[in-house]
This record gives sequence, C-alpha cells and structure tokens, in this order.
Amino acid sequence: MSIFTKLSTVIKSNINDLISRSENPEKMLNQIILDMRDQLAKAKREVAAAIADERKLRASLDAEDKEVRQWEHRAVLAVKEGRDDMAKQALVRQQEHKERASTLDETWRTQAAEMEKLKGSLRQLNDKIEEAKRKRNLLVAKQRRAQAQRRIHETMSGLSNTSAFDAFERMADKVDEQERESLAHQEVNEALGPGTLEDDFKALESGGDGGDVEDRLLSLKQEMGLIAAPEGEAPMQLESGDDDDAAGAADSAGSASSPPSEESVIHEATLIEELDKLETSD
Repeated sequence: MSIFTKLSTVIKSNINDLISRSENPEKMLNQIILDMRDQLAKAKREVAAAIADERKLRASLDAEDKEVRQWEHRAVLAVKEGRDDMAKQALVRQQEHKERASTLDETWRTQAAEMEKLKGSLRQLNDKIEEAKRKRNLLVAKQRRAQAQRRIHETMSGLSNTSAFDAFERMADKVDEQERESLAHQEVNEALGPGTLEDDFKALESGGDGGDVEDRLLSLKQEMGLIAAPEGEAPMQLESGDDDDAAGAADSAGSASSPPSEESVIHEATLIEELDKLETSD
C-alpha cells in the first residue's frame, strides 16, 4: 500500500504545481493525464516486482515442503535399515525445514493478500485515469465553450460603442436627403417644363373656363323662347318682352355662340351700366 501512497503524493504534488503555473486548462489537463499514466506505469512495475517476490516466496515455500517430505522419507528409510542414528539426524533436518516452511508460508500468505490488494488498487487507479480522461474531454469542451462565450462577450462589448452605429445612421440620413433632393429637382423640372400628355387631356375634358358659361347662356335663351329647344323639349316662354327685343337677343345669341375674345370681354362696371340702361328703357 505504500507504493500507492507515494504515487498519490507525487500525483497531487504534480497537479498542484501544474495548476499554479498553468495558463491553458486544456494543456494542464493533458499534462495531468500524462503524469497519471506515467505514475500508473511505475505502479505497474512496482506491483509486478511485488508479484515476483510473492512468487519467489511461494517457490521457496514449495522447496521447503519438498525438503520436509524428503527428510521424512529418509528417516523412514533409516528406521527400516535399523539406522536409528541416521533416522534421528533425518528427523532433525526435517524439523528444521518444517520450521522454515512454516515461516515462509506465513510470509507468503501475507504477501499474497497484499498482492491481491495491490492488483485491486491498480485496477482502481486505471479506472480513475480512464475517468479522468473522460472528464478531461468534458472540461476541455466546457473550457472551449467558455472561451467562445468570452469572445462573443468581448465582441458585443466592443459593439457597445455606438460610434459605428452613429456613422451608419448618418450615412442613412445622407442617402435619404439625396433622395429627397432628387425628387425635388424632378418636381421642379416637371413644373417648369412642357405639360404632359395627361395634362393636355385633362384640359380637353374640362372644356376650358367658358364652357359652363356658354351652356348657361344657351339654357337662358331657351327659357326666354329666343331659340328653339332641342327636339323633344317644349320651348319655354317668358311673360314679358317683345319681338324686337327677341330679334336683338337672337342676333346677340348668334354672336355669343362663339367664345368671346379678350377685346369683347366687358368689364364689370360697364356691364352694370348697360344693364341699368336696359331696365330704364323697359
């Protein structure tokens, strides 16, 4: 058992030294496994030497037992031959070998029991090393995961500086401003340039500013009976008015059928004056 006590002390000392000076856990764990394997190899050699000693004791015990049996056979042979003196000497020698055999048997049994314990301890040490290898793999995986998390944290910490994001936002604002300026230039060019085909059609559809006035004047003349109503409609007569006025109105209606020119447009004051004269004459 002292072998494994020494090995345990050596392993603990090596591990503590590695932990105190190691900067890379993976390398440290690998080195610990290598040290444990070296110690296991030494333990195997020590156990093998102890087993060899145990087998040597067993061989010595077997030899002493053989001597005991042989001297007993010689004592019997001497008695048969009537040589009591030789028989006594043979019995003395037999007793000596028996005593040595008894001592060797006790030593061998103790050594054999210790060998079984050493073999069990050796198996346990080997199992622990295998378990340490498995734990090493788990710890290495955990350590690599921790390193990856630390790198991610450092990256995110570096990104916490908003200067890069601010620059990105400024560029986005600049692009938006350029887009607005481009649209504004396009709108100005369209406003100052010739009208589009769609604008021309809209003007035609509206019929100009005088279209509605012409329609109202025509409707008024129909109500006054100055012109014939369209087919299917009875002309409407006004209670007052004479033929001359109607003829004059008809003539004026003929001239009003065409859109008035700029020269023929009557100012508002002149128009009111002329209407007052018509009311006075009536």
